[in-house]
Amino acid sequence: MNDTQDLASPAAALSTVPAACVSKVELRVSCKALLDRDTLNKSDPCVILMVQAQGQWTELDRTEVIKSNLHPVFAKVFTLDYYFEEVQKLRFEVYDIHGAHSIGARDDDFLGGVECTLGQIVAQKKMMKPLFLKYGKYAGKSTITVHAEEISGNNGYVELSFCAKKLDDKDLFSKSDPFLEIYKINDDGSEQLVHRTEVVKNNLNPVWEPFKVSLSSLCSCDEDRQLKCLVWDYDSRGKHDFIGEFYATFREMQKIGGGSKVTWDCVNPKYKLKKRNYKNSGVVILSDLKLHRVYSFLDYIMGGCQIHFTVAIDFTASNGDPRNSCSLHYINPYQPNEYLKALIAVGEICQDYDSDKRFSALGFGARIPPNYEVSHDFAINFNPEDDECEEIQGVVEAYQNCLPKIQLYGPTNVAPIISRLAKLAAGDGTIKDASRYHILLILTDGVVTDMADTREAIVRASYQPLSIIIVGVGNADFTDMQILDGDDGVLRSPKGEPVLRDIVQFVPFRDFKTASPAALAKCVLAEVPKQVVEYYSHKAISPKCPHLLDSPTSPANTPE
Repeated sequence: MNDTQDLASPAAALSTVPAACVSKVELRVSCKALLDRDTLNKSDPCVILMVQAQGQWTELDRTEVIKSNLHPVFAKVFTLDYYFEEVQKLRFEVYDIHGAHSIGARDDDFLGGVECTLGQIVAQKKMMKPLFLKYGKYAGKSTITVHAEEISGNNGYVELSFCAKKLDDKDLFSKSDPFLEIYKINDDGSEQLVHRTEVVKNNLNPVWEPFKVSLSSLCSCDEDRQLKCLVWDYDSRGKHDFIGEFYATFREMQKIGGGSKVTWDCVNPKYKLKKRNYKNSGVVILSDLKLHRVYSFLDYIMGGCQIHFTVAIDFTASNGDPRNSCSLHYINPYQPNEYLKALIAVGEICQDYDSDKRFSALGFGARIPPNYEVSHDFAINFNPEDDECEEIQGVVEAYQNCLPKIQLYGPTNVAPIISRLAKLAAGDGTIKDASRYHILLILTDGVVTDMADTREAIVRASYQPLSIIIVGVGNADFTDMQILDGDDGVLRSPKGEPVLRDIVQFVPFRDFKTASPAALAKCVLAEVPKQVVEYYSHKAISPKCPHLLDSPTSPANTPE
């Protein structure tokens, strides 16, 4: 958990609280129509991936060099941590490489570059952009294409071991130097390089190194997607000789087992047409397959898990009369109060994960019409049959409309609302799939007065698909609230029963007063992805994903 009680500033808060990496993203790169910088041969391109941090560009990784090719498809896969709440700036630079000397030594080595954000790539899944030289000049008709696969912290990956037997010999004075390429055939018929093996020198019976690839990268989680596999004889000048090809599916690959291997004829279509008794140019064998499944937050989200957002607002008298400008509930026409700032900052991120964009809005600690009895659990739209509001703006309007109609009172009891949400989430639990998870945002100006009941309610809630965020508004001493956060150990009920999962995050709003709303949202939402995964992992519930991942194999209990 974060140690917000020790923090003096928002900057310190952000450095202390590690942002949860929601997903890992794989990027695959190819180029078209690169500039030809070589006089005798074609350019030997390489792509460098730069990332921006604190305004500075630094190299993150680079592809292999592909000899003599103006339309390269690179085998190198860039893996990046993806944070849904951050702008991550990237720059791709393409160079013509001459031997081992440093890149960029001469201007004529630079074939073009492009800047974008990781969010743009992920949103498009396949992004194609023109390359630019210095001063915004187009690099001819050169383009770069970047494919993104959200591998979600290894949602599932497979380890494959290939070998071949009796491949055709393409060399006069030695044996072929074979390597294998596997391409995924996309829905639009285009081909995407999944893996290129190393070259095995002078060997017609090569055994290639085992390799790991995510299931989304290999076949987009579709067992029957066609994979085009090509075997080549390596040529140092880049003019590789074609040995043969075969088509496979992941379903076929899974027939391996019990000592049996899966084999394919490696066929050269030209030879098949010309030679009457032609059978193949060798066989390729899948000698081993190991399947690993680990699910992450984005697996569940992309599998259709909806996050239902509920806000609970403190209407106790300690907030001050809303008509007074000193009140924490004062509606200033020129800028939102702290309650609204916190609500909007967190709600705007959560709303991306709820398709109907309707949010429950509750209040506690006020006397409410018509009888003006104290309630610690009421709908701020005063409709007990439907406490939901349309989008975050609807919640804001319901909050502003309810203030003149209620009497701020007390005490600060939050256990009733936590119990209500836990009961609602438990009802969802009768559906044994990962279709709905709840986030409860409690905004309060003081330490809760029903601490024992609250601890009990949190312990009960930790068994349900629910996370609780508490934001302390105003200048009260919130030291006692840290106990709910579990910073000093595991939160326990008054009887000593520990929480099943750590589901509470507490922060004082004042730590973020001078920071952007994004900083608050980033801090309080940082642990939600981990909490979602922990819940479904504990229940051994897989994401609602294509049939490939809907096997009896239960997810690992500790997400990677």
